[in-house]
Amino acid sequence: MAGDALRPADGPKIVQGYGDGGFRISGERFAHSVILLPGRVVPWPVLAIGAVDAASLDAIADAPEAIDILLIGAGHGAPKIDPEVREAFRPRGIVIDVMDTGAACRTYNLLVSDSRLVAAALIAV
Repeated sequence: MAGDALRPADGPKIVQGYGDGGFRISGERFAHSVILLPGRVVPWPVLAIGAVDAASLDAIADAPEAIDILLIGAGHGAPKIDPEVREAFRPRGIVIDVMDTGAACRTYNLLVSDSRLVAAALIAV
């Protein structure tokens, strides 16, 4: 199924839609939560914001690409993450912004179109 494997870098990925438990990203359907890095999509096994910890974001921490901003799409509602997650990324110079998944998708697309160094961890809704 599309989205079950790491995608090779081939330009910025754009979120074209979300809902029904997944995403449409640059023409491909992903039926699960995802991490978006410059040029690739990584499956993310997180189903709820309470499961987000530094280890769940290893794909971002280990990414060879430079990242300045990490958007976390927290599903629905008022999102919060453990402050230790922010602290884990602070030494890398990565700012974390948490919002509902829809807002994270829109913000990600805007930042990508502005050529910003952004990644997104998006919980499927």
